[in-house]
Amino acid sequence: MEEMELWKEQVEVWKNQLEQLLHRATEYSRQIPLIQLYIAVAVLVVTTLLLLSIRLLKRTKSNTIVLTGLTGSGKTILFYQLRDGSSYLGAVTSMETNEGTFVLHSESSKKDKIKPVHLFDVPGHSRLQTKLDEVVPQAAGIVFVVDALEFLPNCHLASEYLYDILTNASVIKKNIPVLICCNKTDKVTAHTKEFIRKQMEKEIDKLRASRSAVSEADIANDFTLGVPGEAFAFSQCNNKVTIAEASGLTGEVAQVEQFIREHVKP
Repeated sequence: MEEMELWKEQVEVWKNQLEQLLHRATEYSRQIPLIQLYIAVAVLVVTTLLLLSIRLLKRTKSNTIVLTGLTGSGKTILFYQLRDGSSYLGAVTSMETNEGTFVLHSESSKKDKIKPVHLFDVPGHSRLQTKLDEVVPQAAGIVFVVDALEFLPNCHLASEYLYDILTNASVIKKNIPVLICCNKTDKVTAHTKEFIRKQMEKEIDKLRASRSAVSEADIANDFTLGVPGEAFAFSQCNNKVTIAEASGLTGEVAQVEQFIREHVKP
């Protein structure tokens, strides 16, 4: 009889333990959907933030193009051709920065919404070239204008200016693309873009050799161009350097517009 009572007590204990286990299991099963819900909400929030970040980055991508080169190369005429489709009274030597945000003139008749370009025409005068350092960090691309008609007398100075651009810290770090625009190619005596490319590569090769002899303190902000031991070529630059022909006076600026739209998407 005593054993029977003990057995009943033991069964009661097991019963209570089983009820507790079932209760815990029920509670746990009720919590699983909540956990899944929390995970789903977290995934949704993270995905939304990621998409917003991507869109924000796309929106904040620079639409600035810098137009520069030596005085008399025709930068300002190109500026007005790109903006208005006019040469603005022929030859103009600008001593001030021209700046504007606009849809390219060739795109003005299109009905689709087109992203405007922020164009800087930086003066080519040596005293004003410091302005370039202010605008280059904002640039999506640089158009370096060369006078193809009077190229040889200005080859050294133009190459020296271009060398400074290609070794600019912002250009190197941000891989800012550069277009060498051979302007005034509508003239019969203008040099071809291939001739200009080869001559500028030779001049920059000489500059590279002479400047490497300068003390490190003097060129602390510069970067070495090209491959040591090899003749310099624009293809060796970390950033993309291309060359094109144009004529500001006749409105032949299609290659410049193509470069702009490659780096400032419409």
